[in-house]
Amino acid sequence: MINTTHTKTALSELGEFGLIRHLTENIVLINESTLKGVGDDCAVLDFKNKKIVVTTDLLTEGVHFNLMYVPLRHLGYKAVTVNLSDVYAMNATPRQITVSIAVSAKMSVEALDELYSGIYLACERYGVDLVGGDTTSSLTGLTISVTAIGEADEEDLVYRNGAKNTDLLCVTGDLGGAYMGLQLLERENEVFKVNPQMSPQFTGYDYILERQLKPEARKDMPGVFRELGVKPTSMIDISDGLSSEILHLCTESGVGCRLYEDRLLYDNQTKKMAAELNINPLVAALNGGEDYELLFTIPVADHGKILNHPDISVIGHITDKSEGVNLITAGAGQSIPLQAQGWNHLKD
Repeated sequence: MINTTHTKTALSELGEFGLIRHLTENIVLINESTLKGVGDDCAVLDFKNKKIVVTTDLLTEGVHFNLMYVPLRHLGYKAVTVNLSDVYAMNATPRQITVSIAVSAKMSVEALDELYSGIYLACERYGVDLVGGDTTSSLTGLTISVTAIGEADEEDLVYRNGAKNTDLLCVTGDLGGAYMGLQLLERENEVFKVNPQMSPQFTGYDYILERQLKPEARKDMPGVFRELGVKPTSMIDISDGLSSEILHLCTESGVGCRLYEDRLLYDNQTKKMAAELNINPLVAALNGGEDYELLFTIPVADHGKILNHPDISVIGHITDKSEGVNLITAGAGQSIPLQAQGWNHLKD
């Protein structure tokens, strides 16, 4: 599908409907619940007795991504996975997506082929069908909107509002990597502006770069919960920073929380980059966002079930609402109120 001759085809050569045909002609449907995909006024889905979850994310050039250093293939992949992460945060399984784009005349057909190659790769890896969307023109750059549709049995669904006093606060994976990857990309982009002949210094930082440019959703966790015999009492994905997500869970559940600084895990590349830039890794974890790990609570009685799992960490516990939401610092054990200083889309 991707043109390798380096020629560029203007979008006007295909027109809107020709472009839609071009971008969707190779779609292969893989889910039984997809009765009708692209090609009609609406997709037709059949979920029978399952509960349906729907989520939408919008990515805008200049706000959420910079095409100076974000490859279009990676961007397409990320646009899908960040939506699927929300579905997994409900303990559900994604089945279909729709993709809508607003694109300027400066972008060629070949560039959109690159974008969609990443979208199709994500669909293949996560087992979802692309069933529709829209295209329109833009005067301000590229905008991508993805809607994900998933299914779950009612008894499996997990919401944000179920955390109870004494529940354990848990997280998957490590934190802060995506933010440090972004700082590295921004630093090298500034160097490039001053000296375009200078090669970017990315050696040894492949992990944090991938965390930022090509994040993965925690597809594995619904199955892990079933295997361990654990159902979270509340859950959310970490898109806007750990502090913001903890506050979301506590606000929705009407509880307080104690988060322990010394329980947070960081990859070595995250710590190394943080040291280079004189940034505390804790700041990256609390406020950076885009890690797309899962933050969840479980009853304290289930502690033994997750104790030896290599990818689940207990980082705190739920308290009564009257105690507030606090970070307990390492060493001194000082209690500091958590603030939502993560990514705020409408902040000046």
